[in-house]
Amino acid sequence: MTSNSNERLKKPQPVDVVIVGAGATGGTVAKVLAERGLTVVGLERGPWLRPEEHFSGDEIKFVNREYLSPDPKLSPRTVRHGEESTAELFPFSPTPQMVGGGTVHWAGWFPRPMPSDFIQRSLHGNLDGANLADWPFTYDELEPYLTKVEWAFGCAGLAGANRNEPPRSKGYPTPPLPPTAFGMKFYEACKKLDLNGFPLPHALVSKPYRGRQPANNTGFWNQYGDPTTMRSTTLTSFIPEAIATGRYELRADAYVREVTVTKEGRAKGVVYIDSQGREVEQEASVVILCQGAIESARLLLLSKSNLFPDGLANSSGLVGKNATFHEVLYATGLFDDEIHDPLFGFSGNFISGGTFDFYETDESRGHIGGCLVATMQAGQPTNWIYPGRPSWGQAAKDADRDYYNHSMVMGLILHDMPVESNRVDLDPDVRDPWGLPVARITHRPHPNDVHMGEWQVNKNMEILAAAGARTLIPSRLEKSTGNTCHQHGTARMGHDPASSVLNSWGRTHDVENLFVLDGSGFPTSTGVNPTLTMMANAWRCSEYIATQYADSKKRTSTAMGV
Repeated sequence: MTSNSNERLKKPQPVDVVIVGAGATGGTVAKVLAERGLTVVGLERGPWLRPEEHFSGDEIKFVNREYLSPDPKLSPRTVRHGEESTAELFPFSPTPQMVGGGTVHWAGWFPRPMPSDFIQRSLHGNLDGANLADWPFTYDELEPYLTKVEWAFGCAGLAGANRNEPPRSKGYPTPPLPPTAFGMKFYEACKKLDLNGFPLPHALVSKPYRGRQPANNTGFWNQYGDPTTMRSTTLTSFIPEAIATGRYELRADAYVREVTVTKEGRAKGVVYIDSQGREVEQEASVVILCQGAIESARLLLLSKSNLFPDGLANSSGLVGKNATFHEVLYATGLFDDEIHDPLFGFSGNFISGGTFDFYETDESRGHIGGCLVATMQAGQPTNWIYPGRPSWGQAAKDADRDYYNHSMVMGLILHDMPVESNRVDLDPDVRDPWGLPVARITHRPHPNDVHMGEWQVNKNMEILAAAGARTLIPSRLEKSTGNTCHQHGTARMGHDPASSVLNSWGRTHDVENLFVLDGSGFPTSTGVNPTLTMMANAWRCSEYIATQYADSKKRTSTAMGV
């Protein structure tokens, strides 16, 4: 390689936009901006895998060996449960770090948020020990973008089946999957209990759609990579569409270590380490972070300078704070094999029916808020969910033989409360292989979280009992487990720069050309899986960026007499 090409490699030509992260939101932003005519570079820390080559239904590879999870040696994190605790290494919230991000391994729950999710402060006022805030926009303002994502990304559902469904401008592009055997048990229980069970929206296609084909449905789904085009992922949809414009360049295995700024305090670009270990500076007119709420907060805190000694865009002191993570809790039901036909959890799909009947606040329950409840398979043969299941020997074999095909789970997405002391910061002692401080998560469940989880798990056991389960096994929330890949709140949106990091368009209050468009901006978590909401907000903000950038270029050209 010549010295000239070497120099170009270290500092490529500036572009309109650089996006850090190529997951759910990074892929969405890339598609919208490239299709609107901007030149875009995407930087992804992890690899660019090929579904047909790297993905399969191999349970040992994907579940036991965690093929899609971040390597804890390359991407370590530490966790503590309070200021008084010592942080320990732990793979907290292991969202895949690769092209496609969490959409590569997800089960594909794709429900919409509820209007109440956007006005928690207005609804509930002060909650002792929590830091509730309203969002700077409403459900109605986001609704058109929820629809855009559903139809461009591809999903399956049945409009109107949820009697609690908020207004929607359009139905679903493909119909829901048929109910599984355990889904039918759930619907039977809902009928007995007068609950509104309905097919949960899935991020997949159930009929030919936009050149994609549905595949043989299988319960080998959650935590796996899909080798077909059935599941919706940005790896196989939005990112290829952005590349097809000719205006989006994606660079994988690019570890961004700093957002650089000009002497005037504008974002200049980013510095990253490429796959060859070389340091590269990519300049851009607009910098957008889409790494997830943990790593985006970490990058802002790492990007210190004389202008920003406490971390970039952190004049409020709130970067990293108010972190929420959606604990996944559940109850498992075991059915008598002499009475009930096998449920065959490995067939159909990972999830089936759900209900929103427990979503809104009911003061008689003793807590505020509520959440989505869903039925799902108890897991794969080697790793099925049976709390207390013997781990080896004849007892393990007997449990598998007697219960695996006669079990199901009622799970919930815990709507956890934002607490300012629940946060992401830089670990003072632990560094990654590049010598940079790792993310330290400090998190303790709010009492409302514990009470909600307890109440809802008990209700889920009632549903299982009505379905005919003879043995009920609950899971309980005792401490933060990090068992979810949902991350929100570390750079919350708001109108007041003193109490928020971002404005309503995801732009940092402190740096006018720096945006954070992942779940970091959520002022509060929701009671549903957050990916659709994150993607819709990223689409919404990207249209704003494209319009504002185009107007800015036009004004500049006019001023110069061009």
